[in-house]
Amino acid sequence: MSDASLIELRELTKVFPSGNETLSILSGIDLDLPRGAKVVITGESGSGKSTLLNIIGGLDSATSGSVSVGPYRLDGLDERALTVFRGRFVGFVFQFHYLLKDFTALENVMLPAYVAGFTKKEALDRAEALLSDVHMEARASHYPSQLSGGERQRVAVARALVNDPELVLADEPTGNLDPANSAVAAELLFAVAEKRGKTLVVVTHDERVACRGDIRFRLEAGHLVG
Repeated sequence: MSDASLIELRELTKVFPSGNETLSILSGIDLDLPRGAKVVITGESGSGKSTLLNIIGGLDSATSGSVSVGPYRLDGLDERALTVFRGRFVGFVFQFHYLLKDFTALENVMLPAYVAGFTKKEALDRAEALLSDVHMEARASHYPSQLSGGERQRVAVARALVNDPELVLADEPTGNLDPANSAVAAELLFAVAEKRGKTLVVVTHDERVACRGDIRFRLEAGHLVG
């Protein structure tokens, strides 16, 4: 992998069993993504967008081919090493926020930093700065049930960045939001990633989100077009 690339896929395939046959989802994908890029992947429902994102993030494995992300060769890692990779190198934003209902917004953002071994002061400072970045500092003491859908997703964006990952992966991050909240959440996601120098890969069906990427692909019949 070159120093400029953060993600390198070679001959990546993903096949699922389907009865007596197999279903090919990803077919021989080659991809190089530079550090700092803001990448958007679109495609029809069921085209394999989320599967591809999960493979890049170490949440799923390819059937064949190689996956390199930064210094990690994912197809050669055991589960313990993958856990370290996911916890330190990658931040995830999902369609559903997955905030813990018994923790405040601030505590939800701090928690991954605790787990990663940061001190309470370090975790607090990181969480407060990120909540400010997503314009949620005034709601830091509120619980998820007291926040709107758009506010919860903004907290989820802050949480994804608290461990200072090099790569942020977002899977339909505005999929559960109305148009107004979708626009705000998308703007903040791209703005915070840019401000903090992160590589961002977003899977979406929302054209208002897709148009924000500086590199854009469409997944069709198992191949990336773009």
